[in-house]
Amino acid sequence: MYNIKIRKWIGIAVMCFIVASCKVPAIPIVKENKVLPVAFNDSTASSQDSSNMIVTPWRDFFSDHYLSGLIDTALKNNQELMITLQEIEIAKSEVRFKQGQLLPTVEARIGSGVEKVGRYTSQGAGDASTDIAPGKKFPDPLMNYEAALTGNWEIDIWGKLHDQKKAAIARYLSTMEGKNFVLTNLVAEVANSYYELLALDNQLDVVQETIKLQKSALEVIQAQKEAARSTELAVQKFKAEMLNSQSLAYEIKQDIQETENRVNLLLGRFAQKIPRDKNSFLTMISPAVHSGIPSQLLANRADIRKAELDLAAAKLDIKVARAEFYPSFNISATLGLEAFKPSYFVKMPESMLYSLAGELAMPLINKNGIKAEFSKASALQLQAMYNYQQTILSAYAEVSNHLSKISNLQKSYDLKSQQVDALTKSNDISNDLFKSARVDYFEVLMTQRDALEAKLELIKTKKDQLNTVANTYRDLGGGWK
Repeated sequence: MYNIKIRKWIGIAVMCFIVASCKVPAIPIVKENKVLPVAFNDSTASSQDSSNMIVTPWRDFFSDHYLSGLIDTALKNNQELMITLQEIEIAKSEVRFKQGQLLPTVEARIGSGVEKVGRYTSQGAGDASTDIAPGKKFPDPLMNYEAALTGNWEIDIWGKLHDQKKAAIARYLSTMEGKNFVLTNLVAEVANSYYELLALDNQLDVVQETIKLQKSALEVIQAQKEAARSTELAVQKFKAEMLNSQSLAYEIKQDIQETENRVNLLLGRFAQKIPRDKNSFLTMISPAVHSGIPSQLLANRADIRKAELDLAAAKLDIKVARAEFYPSFNISATLGLEAFKPSYFVKMPESMLYSLAGELAMPLINKNGIKAEFSKASALQLQAMYNYQQTILSAYAEVSNHLSKISNLQKSYDLKSQQVDALTKSNDISNDLFKSARVDYFEVLMTQRDALEAKLELIKTKKDQLNTVANTYRDLGGGWK
């Protein structure tokens, strides 16, 4: 009879499980596209060189020893990097937590209490009529002392806990790639700011040199006016042009101050002068650019690897959410001593207590919460997949743009160099002709202005060249080694 009842209840449990399982939603299949073009642009399609400049460590890539020292300091003190390192510690702790959930939990429990029940109750009447030993009644009130070990263990039938651990590991690895991505961007940002400082220094030198020429021209025009060979209008025009250049010099000085502050912020320190050599700026030679092939981005870009790990974690999360529809099996146990006097602890087996129980629990009615979690996990999986695809597309576009920019900037720099040479000669010629009254003062002013603008543009183009190479190195995945 007893066995028939057990089989009956087991049958009911199996039927409930079958009914519940029939309504478990399927995991949506997400297939990301990892196919990239064979080349970054049409100009490189014919020569697919797999050599990649990111194999060069940043210390060798950036040969300026001042810049190398700044990058070193930034890698030690940058606050954003410190925050990222703490995110890694948080993710590492989450892995340990998920690992702990796979194992039984055991707790030690020690306690005491007192209980007083009414005499005119079944328990009170029973205690009053019961002897512990001949002639020894139950104490009233009744003390209780307990010392026991309790354990609980969820058996991972469906692999839910293992999937949670795998997801935590994937997110930990994702934070590691996030750190690499921060390092890559930090190295490039320090380099870009350093090149900007050098460019501003050179622009300031050009402006100050132009101011000297303008002062000299102003003295000439003033002398001509006194000799009645020129007018006050010409004097004021030359003076206004010189004042404009002096104002521009102060703007550049302010830009230098702000750029130095930005570099110091990246280096995690308060404002101080940034050591640098401005004299070699225009003769700096950028490292050779070897972009490799686009498919290498999947392995080299830290943000792509991070997005891929986030997607892997999201796929595991949806498996965990689906497992919530199935029953969970828990085992609990207790072993210890219990008595109403501490001296009775040693009287065994009378003072011994123990229990062992297994529990199979599963959701049957009102699964809205579980369904919502599954729907959320499905949406997060799709979101992670789209983010992964977008990261790949962005990486490809960034490298392609920079490779094209490097080529066009070189051509632009060559032409601007010729323009500066021509305008410098024109400026010298116009000054000589002006002194002999063979050209109008307006031509001198325009020539000076054109020469100044051309020199400033040449310096800016050089800065853009250096920045673009540094950014290409970053976008290919270099800088964190």
